[in-house]
Amino acid sequence: MSACVPTRADEPRREEHSHEPHSPPPARRPRLAGADVSASIAVFLIALPLSLGIALATGAPLQAGLVAAAVGGLVAGRLGGAPLQVSGPAAGLTVVTAELIHQYGWRTTCAITVLAGLAQLGLGLLRVARTALAVSPAIVHGMLAGIGVTIAVAQLHIVLGGVPHSSVLDNLRELPAQLARVHPAALAVSVLTLALLVLWPRLPGRAGKLLRKVPTPLVAVAVATTTASLMGLSLPKVDLPSWSSHALAALPDGPVLGLVAAVLTITLVCSVQSLLGAVAVDKLVAGRPEQSAQVGRSDLDRELLGQGAANVVSGALGGLPIAGVAVRSSANVHAGAVSRNSTMLHGVLVVVAALLMVPILELIPLASLAALVMAVGIQMVSLHHIRTVTRHREVLVYAVTTLAVVFFGVLEGVALGIAMAVGVALHRLTRTRITHDETEGVHHVHVRGQLTFLAVPRLSRTLHLVPQGADAVVELDGSFMDHAAYESLQDWQNTHTVHGGTVELVGRRSGVRIGEPTGPAGLQALTGVAAEESADCRCHPWTPWRNHQCEIPEAALLRDGQPGDTQGTGADSTGGGAAPSDADSALRAGGTDSTGGHGGTGERDKASEPGPTGGGTDTLARPDTPEDNTTDANEDTGTSTATGTGAGPGAGTGAATSTGAAADPSTGAATDTSRPSARQLARGISAFQRNTAPLVRGELARLAREGQQPSQLFLTCADSRLVTSMITSSGPGDLFVVRNVGNLVPLPGRESGDDSVAAAIEYAVDVLEVRSITVCGHSGCGAMQALLASEPGAAQTPLRRWLRHGEPSLERMSGEDRPWARLAGRAPADAVEQLCLTNVVQQLEHLLAHESVARALRAGELELHGMYFHVGEAQAYLLTEGHEDRVFDHVGVADLSA
Repeated sequence: MSACVPTRADEPRREEHSHEPHSPPPARRPRLAGADVSASIAVFLIALPLSLGIALATGAPLQAGLVAAAVGGLVAGRLGGAPLQVSGPAAGLTVVTAELIHQYGWRTTCAITVLAGLAQLGLGLLRVARTALAVSPAIVHGMLAGIGVTIAVAQLHIVLGGVPHSSVLDNLRELPAQLARVHPAALAVSVLTLALLVLWPRLPGRAGKLLRKVPTPLVAVAVATTTASLMGLSLPKVDLPSWSSHALAALPDGPVLGLVAAVLTITLVCSVQSLLGAVAVDKLVAGRPEQSAQVGRSDLDRELLGQGAANVVSGALGGLPIAGVAVRSSANVHAGAVSRNSTMLHGVLVVVAALLMVPILELIPLASLAALVMAVGIQMVSLHHIRTVTRHREVLVYAVTTLAVVFFGVLEGVALGIAMAVGVALHRLTRTRITHDETEGVHHVHVRGQLTFLAVPRLSRTLHLVPQGADAVVELDGSFMDHAAYESLQDWQNTHTVHGGTVELVGRRSGVRIGEPTGPAGLQALTGVAAEESADCRCHPWTPWRNHQCEIPEAALLRDGQPGDTQGTGADSTGGGAAPSDADSALRAGGTDSTGGHGGTGERDKASEPGPTGGGTDTLARPDTPEDNTTDANEDTGTSTATGTGAGPGAGTGAATSTGAAADPSTGAATDTSRPSARQLARGISAFQRNTAPLVRGELARLAREGQQPSQLFLTCADSRLVTSMITSSGPGDLFVVRNVGNLVPLPGRESGDDSVAAAIEYAVDVLEVRSITVCGHSGCGAMQALLASEPGAAQTPLRRWLRHGEPSLERMSGEDRPWARLAGRAPADAVEQLCLTNVVQQLEHLLAHESVARALRAGELELHGMYFHVGEAQAYLLTEGHEDRVFDHVGVADLSA
């Protein structure tokens, strides 16, 4: 049987049990996937040189880097909440650790690492991991940039053959003298290392693609080491003393306040870097479906516990502080790891290398490791991050944090960065621009920013520039208004209206209905208080579909004296309706705009990102940011001139209303703007021009130049509740839409009066070369109700003549030789729903009779899809293909993301 399958991808599936009934399930043995093995090797080859280089940069024993790498893989990898994040000694901790070693010595630094790990365990138990993410990204990126600058300047001395100093200022001050006594061999090895780091990822051709699979840091250090050994260069090299003399943690020795500050610094840096790294790994995994299906999202509280345990163990064993490392984690994900086994195995490989590869490791020149770490430090000053914070107007926070970290230290830099971020936030809160201008006798007061008590004096001065008795428009372009500002604005509005003036309040807050220019109603609407006409509009926010459908109560309609001007009433707005007495009433009860016959070519669908007050036809709805919502332009055409023009579910007005509130466009008659429907249309257009048009103008201009290139023909009903761009997450230019009453596809060649749909199909397939055609039906379809309620011999109105194209669907449902379509998991609720499903199948068969469709199908250039949208559940269903003789026989799980 044909069936419709819900498009939800999050429904749990039951596992199949292969054991005999009533017998215990077979023991599950942990298996090591091949992808984890290969990923662990790739991560190990990156971690080995980096761990040694970071230990060198901090001034710690080089073995401490290997200890931290091993513990990070084994402990944090096993206990952490981010399975694919690789932990170890991180470049972001280099400056902090170097300062601690210089001030307290190595063994006390190990003790501080243990205490920081205990603090992380406490934070993890308190479940405050999400709170750590509240730190502004500008502060985090600034901190990393400052650390990167510090690392690069310090390692530059080793690259030149010298010894780094303890502070950035000292390193900068001694740099000219160091340049005067450059060590040629050290510089040559360093330059070779840097050249390989830059050029290896850019190797061209097929051979280059194969070579690039070898980790770049490993290649750079290995080639530099081999070259130095073959040329017999005399250079300082890695010195790994016997493990028997390895220094472990000791009791902390130093001033209490200093030790507490050190512990807090290590805790803060390690925690923030690890948690941000876990979030970044989640994003990487989400972009790789083959991994995301096997790897769940990170548990940040568990990750904090894992990092704490790793730091306790690493510090106790004489290792460096541990945090999640972006370079190794990214390599782990891209290498195809599917579980935490890859992270743990990389730790095992580090242990093996530390015990068995000491003679090889001691051949590595320190200059090569210094060049590697210097390159990492330079990369920490990310141009991408700078552009991002600049775009968000947080470059001042970034710059202050970076410079403070460089010149004062990490803890001081982060503290100054937080203080600057708070100052910027307060500045934005208090910085309100209030302007006044007069246009054609109307005084406009525009408030940009948050309206607080601090702005009340300026607001009052500006409002009193409006003469008594004048028409005024106050636009509140902000998201917050406190009580003082509200009372000030309300008092002025009351006084102004008493003296014969009018005030119209408009705003851009989500969930706000713009009120009429009568008294305080508009103000109360903008502040969330119901009153007057704004109280008549109870808007329900969607994301990103906000404030697109407002139900106007009957009292408001009676007050205005226009009860017939409501749009989309009956089942169109409530999702149900009484049983119809005849075909026409059945169609109206179903909510489909009943003015559409079968002639005409329809109209272009002005798709755009929704403005806060909504307007336009089939307004674009995407689940991303407004900048990403300007893709292409939808195209509407079809046999019905009754396409729903509302911007949200149930908001359609159709080409005309039941009382004729809108003028006939063919006659050019003027629209009566005094009626509620005309005012609603004008307000919607005004909101589009003000809020949405600036966002989409560039993209629509490009589409106007290049023409439309939709990928799909979407044939659906004229019902105003079906917003095609919303339920398909499509944008301008994605869909070529044909809408008619009942989503019918007349068979070709029957009557010339029905060529509109055929013309649209031919144009879409032969001219636009769409790759798929979708026929979409929906629940509560008035056309299907009309078909069921039709009586033989009734007068042939235009509506009934059009609905004759749905009679094959009625016959198909009544026939016993064909299986019924059904919804997944349940039978159709009633005969109307059964006919709606059957009609989708039947109209798809009608499509096969069109020559252009049949030709494209034979050439493999076109796909046909059936879709059913349940309005009340906001749930889409797809019909899946079956055998050739019964196209929609077997149904599998549909995937709308494909």
